[in-house]
This record gives sequence, C-alpha cells and structure tokens, in this order.
Amino acid sequence: MHSAQVDRFVHDRLPPPEQGPELRYDLPELQALQAPDTPLNLVQALFDRAQAHGHADRPFLRSDERTLTYAQARAEVNRLSNVLAQTGLQPGNRVLLRGGNSVAMALAWLAVVQSGLIAVATMPLLRATELKAIIDKSKPSAALCDVKLQDELKAALAQSPDTAALPLRLFNIGDAAMVLSNSLEALARHASDTATPCPTRADDIALLAFTSGTTGSPKAAVHTHRDVLAACETWPSHVLRATPDDIVMGSPPLAFTFGLGGLLIFPMWAGASVYFPSIPYTPEAMVKLIGQVGATLCYTAPTFYRQMAAFAQQHGIGKLRISVSAGEGLPDATRQLWKDASGLEMLDGIGATEMFHIFISAAPADVKRGAIGRVVPGYQAKIVDEQGRELPRGTVGRLAVKGPTGCRYLDDPRQAAYVQDGWNFPGDAFMQDADGYFVYQARTDDMIITAGYNVAGPEVEAALLQHPAVAECGVVGRPDDERGMIVVAYVVLKPGEVADAAQAKTLQDHVKHTLAPYKYPRDVVFVAQLPRTETGKLQRFALRKRATESATLPTPTTP
Repeated sequence: MHSAQVDRFVHDRLPPPEQGPELRYDLPELQALQAPDTPLNLVQALFDRAQAHGHADRPFLRSDERTLTYAQARAEVNRLSNVLAQTGLQPGNRVLLRGGNSVAMALAWLAVVQSGLIAVATMPLLRATELKAIIDKSKPSAALCDVKLQDELKAALAQSPDTAALPLRLFNIGDAAMVLSNSLEALARHASDTATPCPTRADDIALLAFTSGTTGSPKAAVHTHRDVLAACETWPSHVLRATPDDIVMGSPPLAFTFGLGGLLIFPMWAGASVYFPSIPYTPEAMVKLIGQVGATLCYTAPTFYRQMAAFAQQHGIGKLRISVSAGEGLPDATRQLWKDASGLEMLDGIGATEMFHIFISAAPADVKRGAIGRVVPGYQAKIVDEQGRELPRGTVGRLAVKGPTGCRYLDDPRQAAYVQDGWNFPGDAFMQDADGYFVYQARTDDMIITAGYNVAGPEVEAALLQHPAVAECGVVGRPDDERGMIVVAYVVLKPGEVADAAQAKTLQDHVKHTLAPYKYPRDVVFVAQLPRTETGKLQRFALRKRATESATLPTPTTP
C-alpha cells in the first residue's frame, strides 16, 4: 500500500531504521496498530469512535461563546478540510498553526490532520527568531494564525531565506477572525459539511512537535497517526480513565504534546468535553472557572497548583475529581499543599515530547510519596549506567524507555543521543525503588524546566550575547519552591559597563523581547569570570553547583 502523503519531505528525513526506537505493541489492544500499512486516519478514527459509543450529540468543545457537540465539531472540521483542499495543499505538506488554546485552534488542528497534512503547532509566546527556526526546519506550505499573533509570524517570514521559494499561504483563524472575509472560518461557511478524510496509513505523519534542545536549536519530534492513537491506549486508558461525563480544562498549550493530548486527543478518546476560556488563566481565575464550568479534570504544572492552593481553600474546587500534574518535577511539598487545600491526591506523570505523552505515572489510589509512579502499561522502563547496563534497584542512573511511541527527530544528528539500541533516553536521572516506583532526581542535560516550560540554557545565552554590554555568559537552572527551577544567568560585562540592578533589568528585558518571555533569566548574577576547562569550554556543572548552593542564600549582583 502506498502512502497518501505525496509530499515526502518528512518521510525522507526520518532517521534510518537502525537509529530509530524499537516500537513495542505488547498490550492486546495495541495489536491492531502493529502493521505500518494499516489504513488509519487519526481524526477520522477519533470521531468514528465517538459516534460508535453514542457520543455524537454530547458536548465536545466548549467556550464562553459556543459549545459544539461531536457531530457539530465534525461538520466544522469537514468544512475546514474542504477549504484546505481547495487551496491546492497536498497531503504531506506542513501547516504551521499559531494561536492560543481555543475552539478555533482545536478545529483547525483536527482539520489539518484529517486532510493528511502535517500539523506544526507553535507556542503563542514565541518571537520571530524562534518562529524563523521552526519555519526553516519544517518548510511549511501554509500557516493558520490567530489574527492577534500575526506580527511575529510575518517578521519571521521576512527573515527566512526560503520564504521567497515557499508558496506559503497565510490564513487568519481564531474567534476574532470569524468576522473577517479572508479568514479560514469565513471561507468555511460556504463549504460542504461532509468530507472524505485523507486515506492515510498508520505510519503516515500527523504532526511535528518542536522542542528546544540543549544547544538551543529546535528539534522536531515526528509523530505518526499510529503513534497518537497508540498513546490513547496506554496512559489515558490505564491510569487517567476519563469518562464521557468529564469536563476537562487546563493551562498547557495545544502546541505542547502535554496540552495536545490532555486538552484535545484524550478527551476525544473518552467522549468527554473540553472547556477553553476566553481569558488568560491565572491561578485564581482557574480555580473560579473550575467551579463555574463544572470542570472535573484539570491539567497544569506543579507551579500552578502551588499557586492555586490558597484559592482552592478559599473558593472550593466544585466537581473537580482529577488533577493531573506534569511538565516538571512535582515536589512532595506541593503535592501535600494541594491535597490539604483541595482534598485531591495529585495524578503525577512524566512524559516527553519525543514520546508524545506520559509513560511513568500513578493513579491517585496508587500514589507513593516522593515518587512519580510506575511504568504505564504498554511501556517498559529501566535505570541504566553510562554503558546502558541496567542498575540495581535503589541506584541512581539514566532513565531508558520503550513502548508503542518513540523518538524520531526530523533530520537531526541528536537522534543518536536520544535513541540507543532501540531505547529512548529522555535525559532524566532517576532511581527505581524495590516496589518498581520511579523517583525523579534531576535532568542530565542543560535543559531547565521552569513552571512547566522547557528552556534551553544555551538559547538564553545566545540571546544575552546579542546585547552590546555582555562579554560572555552562562545560563543554568536553580531550584525554586514556586517554579521548580528558575533561569539564572551568570554574566561577564564588557569593560566600562556597570553591574547594577538597572543593568540586570535591561538584560532581562532584552531577553524578553528576543525570546518567548518565559525564557528570561529571573536572576542575573554579574561575575568577573566564568568557570572554564583548560580548553576553554564552559563548565555548566560548576555553575549549576553554584546556583544550587545559593538557592537559599542572597544572590550577589556584582563580582
């Protein structure tokens, strides 16, 4: 059977089989997904499942402005798919999506994937420099962009050397775009609400999920239609166990696989509904909306739960029955704070963009204090040394994982570091206890996970070095009770520059305007020199040690 994706750009840039992950389909319910040539369209399969289970007339997508049932949402997706087809886009073309969490964004993503196109969702906060790197890597043929977020995208397109050669079509999307005659939604009003989904097969590509690597250059994790459907059969089915009566809400962006799974794919799998707010989430607003909307299932990062606890104590949590934490390590103090305030035991989990979603977790009834959980059914995990040899229980080492999903980077030499002998290495140090529970220790690379966001230290360094006052710098993470970690920049200034609070703020503002604002260093420490090896290589481990030791001490701002 030949692939329906006639544009082979992504297929031709996958790692060779010997560098790819060993995919395992050990659960009985995964057996039907083993054959790569199996006809499978992810979006069609999810809508068909909802209809087969009698959910067609149940609410699916909710907002303050509108609520769509599964049947209504499918009709809207069909209209959008027909419009995309009329533009001349070919299956396998990449489509960049840029927007916040909304009904419009969810429908656009589903329409793209149903059409056999490859979704490239981007964070709303990304700046032109970051978007340019994604555009240069993925070579999109179209962009669906919230009308309120087009400035940075247009600036990125203007900077990209390939823009002139790319026949890129730009469409407005989002609630604010519905009244514009050239918006995707306006064009779709006149399209048919029936469509034939692209006849993709199991190993055709559904999405590229971008994540900043330790070098700062973006990595594109490739996921197939089969990958996403296989993920539904693991953690959602065996640990989360959502029901059609659940109303889901949360803060992770749909551009993150954590948000894409939790706030779109997995609710569809369960026949549940998702609420997208019309206002930005704050800890207090989220707690109030949980009660107002009747939400029963919430996704966010530990930092947010910690900040929500006081408001949960004040306002209550309504019908909330499951609170899912992921995106960063969950301190036990935060778990207990939330439990005391809400009465709920946290459902913790660790996943990776490269693996699509969570592979180690524990349902509330199976929680063990201090541990994330056990390996999710369908996956295997072990702790190994630097040579890949499994270590005894109770020993700290590198986490290795395999299952029905795995890492395949788009045209990236870092594939060889992430996948070794078929095992995936997410870059985390863990310990597994005698009961099989996994206890998180630390990252094994330069990634800083702050308030659920991944920040690559070298990327922030590159931004700081663009400022004329900076001679050199090193960026690492420092443990923080509120955010898990914070970004700390150790900066050597050029001669004549003043190391004071005003200079620190100037550098922070510079990073905010160069990169996504969440990447800025919350602490800038001016130093006379940076620790380096005899060959001149920056010793980030020494900076991390210094940052950790100073976590409870006042931080100097001058050498």
